[in-house]
Amino acid sequence: MRERVIVADEDATWRKNILAWLGTAGYQAVGEAADGATALNLIRMRQVDLAVISAHLPGISGLEIASILHEDKLAPVILSCSQLWEDVLENAKTARVYGLVVKPFDETVLIPVITFALTNYREFTALEQQVWKLRTTLENRKAIEKAKGLLMENFNISESEAFRRIQKLSMDKRLSMREVADAIILSQGLTGGFKKK
Repeated sequence: MRERVIVADEDATWRKNILAWLGTAGYQAVGEAADGATALNLIRMRQVDLAVISAHLPGISGLEIASILHEDKLAPVILSCSQLWEDVLENAKTARVYGLVVKPFDETVLIPVITFALTNYREFTALEQQVWKLRTTLENRKAIEKAKGLLMENFNISESEAFRRIQKLSMDKRLSMREVADAIILSQGLTGGFKKK
């Protein structure tokens, strides 16, 4: 499937050029905008894979849009600007821009920047997902360990027996082991302990 791209530039000629280059390179242009608010709406509505945006869009600037897209994990941004001032470079880093091109440029400059931006963005999102999974696994393990400890203490049972009970409750109630562990921890907190059988 072809990557979906939005182009936002205050200059109609630049928009036309960029759209033509994207089409030639096999990307699917799904919208264009002359101001920041329109660009942001299009990006949200059209579920784009990439946005090529001018730094100096009227309304919401390209840097502000880049920052919003990064926060909301929507798409990477390639920023275009007329001059590469030091503050633009610093602000682009802060806004998590994935590529920067200085006008005038052509497709031989833009297309490689797009390729690298998309690759880096995919790697970044994959790493974020991996970190989230590892964090969730660790939190689940901690909760199960705590629940096991409570069962061992309150029922004077072995660690393997406590684990077996959590596992059995998980299957019987059709809940995840984490949900069972959380329920055990919560009931301990509410009652101050379990009644021994």
